[in-house]
Amino acid sequence: MYDSLMKVISGYGLISGFAVIGAAMWFSYWLSRRFTRGRLHGSAIAILLGLVLSYIGGALTGGQKGLVDIAMFSGIGLLGGAMLRDFAIVATAFGVSVEELKRAGYVGVLALFIGVFTSFIAGVAVAMAFGYTDAVSLTTIGTGAVTYIVGPITGAALGASSDVMALSIAAGLVKAILVMIATPFVAPYIGLNNPRSAVIFGGLIGTSSGVAGGLAATDPKLVPYGCLTAAFYTALGCLLGPSLLFFIMRGMLG
Repeated sequence: MYDSLMKVISGYGLISGFAVIGAAMWFSYWLSRRFTRGRLHGSAIAILLGLVLSYIGGALTGGQKGLVDIAMFSGIGLLGGAMLRDFAIVATAFGVSVEELKRAGYVGVLALFIGVFTSFIAGVAVAMAFGYTDAVSLTTIGTGAVTYIVGPITGAALGASSDVMALSIAAGLVKAILVMIATPFVAPYIGLNNPRSAVIFGGLIGTSSGVAGGLAATDPKLVPYGCLTAAFYTALGCLLGPSLLFFIMRGMLG
C-alpha cells in the first residue's frame, strides 16, 4: 500500500504539490479565523508554516532543498519552481490596467520609485552591516528587501551565489510577514481607509503578498487598489535591479 501510494505521488508530483499547498492554506486560514479572528492573515501563517516545514525537511534528510528532499513532497519543487514563479509575475502584470494606475495620479507613480529605492537602501545597509562588500551581493540582497521575487531574479541575472540569493529571499519574506502583521494595526494612524491611500500604500510597500494580506485584514475592499501598484512595484524592481541599481552599486564600490 505504501509503495503504491508513493509511486502515485511521485508520478503525479505537480498534482500532489497542489494538494499539499491547498491543505496548508486551508489549515493556515483556519488558524487565522479560529485564534486571531483574522487579525493575523492566513497568508502570513502559511508562509511561517512553509518555513518551518522546510527547516524540518532539511533537518530530517540533511538535504539542501528543504521539504522537497522528502520524496512524498517532491511535487512542491515543481509547483514552487522558477517557471511557475515567473508565470505568476507575468499573469499578475497582465491583470493590471494601466488606465486604472493613471487615475491614481503622479503620486501613485512616485510612490513606486520611492518604495523601491528606500527598500533597496535598507537592504544594502543591512547587508553591509553583516560584512558584504561586493556589488553583486549587495545588489542582490538589497533587491531582496524590495520583494522576495525581485531578489532571486536580480541575483540570477548578476550571477550571485546561491547563499546570497537565499538571503535575498529571506529578506523579502521577513518584509512580507511584517507587512501582513503590522498593516491592520497601523492603518488607523496613517489614514489607510480609502482607495487612494491604498494605491499609495501598495506603491510604497510593494510586496504583493504582504500588501494583499495586510489590506485583507484591514478592509477587504482595499485589496485590489493596493495590489494594483504592488504588481507594478515588482515589475519595476525586476527592471531596475539588474540594471540601474547594480550600476549604481558598482560605481560606488569600484
